[in-house]
Amino acid sequence: MGTHSPVFWRNRLFILPLKTESVTADSDESVTLERTPTLVGGLNTSTFDSNRCSMDQPNRPRLTAKALLVGAILIPLNAVWQMIGLRWDIAHMSMISLLYNTVTLLFLMTVWSRLTERIVPSLSFSRADLLAIYTMVSLSTAIGGHMCVQMLPPIISYAFAYNSPENDWQALFWHYIPDWTSIRDRNVARNFFTGQSTLYTPERLQAWLSPLVIWALFLLALFLVMLSINFLVRKQWIEHEKLSYPLIQLPLLLTNRRSNLLGNKLMWIGFTIAASIDLSNGLNDLYPSWPRIAGIRGHDISRLFTTRPWDAINWLPFGIYPFAVGLAFFMPLDLSFSCWFFYLFWKLQQVFGRSVGFEHDFPYPHEQSFGAYVGLGLSAIWISRRHLSQIVSVVFSSSTTIDQSQEPFHYRSTVLMAGIGLIFLFVFCYQLGMSIWVILIFFCCYYALAIGVTRMRAELGSPVHDQHWCGPDHMMYMAFGTRRLGPQNLTALSYLYFFNRSYDCLLMPHQLEGLKIAEQAKIENRKFAGAILLAISISLPITIWAYMHMSYRDGVYTGWVGRESFYRLNGWLNNPLKANVPALTASGIGLLVAFLLTMMRARFFWFPFHAAGYAVTSTYTMNFFWFSIWISFVIKSICLKQGGLKFYRQAIPFFLGLVLGEFVVTTFWGTLAMILQRQTYITIDL
Repeated sequence: MGTHSPVFWRNRLFILPLKTESVTADSDESVTLERTPTLVGGLNTSTFDSNRCSMDQPNRPRLTAKALLVGAILIPLNAVWQMIGLRWDIAHMSMISLLYNTVTLLFLMTVWSRLTERIVPSLSFSRADLLAIYTMVSLSTAIGGHMCVQMLPPIISYAFAYNSPENDWQALFWHYIPDWTSIRDRNVARNFFTGQSTLYTPERLQAWLSPLVIWALFLLALFLVMLSINFLVRKQWIEHEKLSYPLIQLPLLLTNRRSNLLGNKLMWIGFTIAASIDLSNGLNDLYPSWPRIAGIRGHDISRLFTTRPWDAINWLPFGIYPFAVGLAFFMPLDLSFSCWFFYLFWKLQQVFGRSVGFEHDFPYPHEQSFGAYVGLGLSAIWISRRHLSQIVSVVFSSSTTIDQSQEPFHYRSTVLMAGIGLIFLFVFCYQLGMSIWVILIFFCCYYALAIGVTRMRAELGSPVHDQHWCGPDHMMYMAFGTRRLGPQNLTALSYLYFFNRSYDCLLMPHQLEGLKIAEQAKIENRKFAGAILLAISISLPITIWAYMHMSYRDGVYTGWVGRESFYRLNGWLNNPLKANVPALTASGIGLLVAFLLTMMRARFFWFPFHAAGYAVTSTYTMNFFWFSIWISFVIKSICLKQGGLKFYRQAIPFFLGLVLGEFVVTTFWGTLAMILQRQTYITIDL
């Protein structure tokens, strides 16, 4: 090939001068950036050459015991910080795809390493160490997040703490609850919710220990099955398809010495802009005389639509979040276009429904999203079918069609781990009171949804993916009705509500992104997988302890999850519901649309719509960020159209600075709230 090589984007063709080697055509800007050994905007991207086979890199960066030790020490500190933050409403870190506390920690540790490497090298950290610590703390934050550990203790104690003669829960459903699942001592449970007490009495420790250990094992099995799936699809999604993984670009570039991101002026300009906005507004909260930078968020223009049918748009917020603008800059253009387009499309569906007289639940956006996520997961499995069939042949025969030398685990070990985890989940739920057919449908839907979310993040890198109030449990109520499920299944599913209320801190995407980080930074996969397993094993007991400790001290700030779950159960048992055919139909439509969009993109290169954008944009938190994604889409389009690839690359540090600046200041205000023991400015207020 000559000195110029064509680099394709969907709907665009650029001619890129390459200095040392050609680049395979790809539809994803960020991947091309990773694979092109060109110095752009002060960023040397040659370290991200993912076309080089890992076997050609015998001298991989060594992951040291020091990194594992520091990660293990930081996990408890992070867990305590996270749980104290519940009191001051700063726990939204786990509701954002890229966790701001872990990015801030990585930034501080990178600066520390640069300062100490010449003076005291033993106190410095290599790139491999920094990325391993970052991944470990990210997993810990997700495990301790809003829709995981923070919701477990309230669920297993609420029905007994708030039983009363008025609701008569004791007669209604107590007898469906196995003794080993819950805290039945009313006094122990009530002290937990009210606070101003301590966990450390023999009575309370004895009451909590057994249920929490059992549920921790349940979560461990749930996470290990996720990790097993990631091990199985890793080679296909990371090495073969080379998905873009926009959310890991910041940690990769921040720790890459050759990129010199910390020495880039554009990065510091972006950092200063984002930080200044949040610092100024935070100071205004503390000192009202300080000027406030107003007008960048919090504007709901739905009040402008007062006539029928436009009044169906009951919420249309405009807000500019610098970090969301920065993250969206790394999305492929067709994907960021799909995000804001489908967000407005949902609003138009509401208008259409009002105009033709449909009921108020139309267009059942959550149910459509559920179907779309499941469709994404099934489509991803279908795309990976050849790779998965080779794994089957390796596991069940002596076939050697796949090189396993660079895999985290051998495939037989991975399948064994998944099998043990699934058996444990099955037995656990059966003992909880669920019917066999309910267990099978529930976990098939759950893991299809988890795979869909993980695939969406790998391709799209959306800032959020919450999918509130519409998980597998909800769809089973819709499909079969509460009478068909019966009180025993309904009670058991109410106990699983703590990890099905929302999916914003789902662990599976963080696991896969950690494996992608290892591949990009050329870290040995098996050692990095060991760090992931260590982080999960430590984080589960530590985050549960931190939550319990802070709850007995300050009171429960997530008790509403128990109220939601058991008042809903109370309603169903007293007033059984029939199957909701329209909602089930909407879920089926979402599934078909996801299949259709995936098929169209596979057949037509120019097709601009992506199923990931359709799935993610109907959910609650996307309301806050859709406009930021639109702004980033416009800016990126102009950069590519007017300045070409070179200008786009030169702009990258600026947008990374927007993300980093807002995340660092957000962490600062949250920490200051804990120190001052008072509410401070909430930068990312969801």
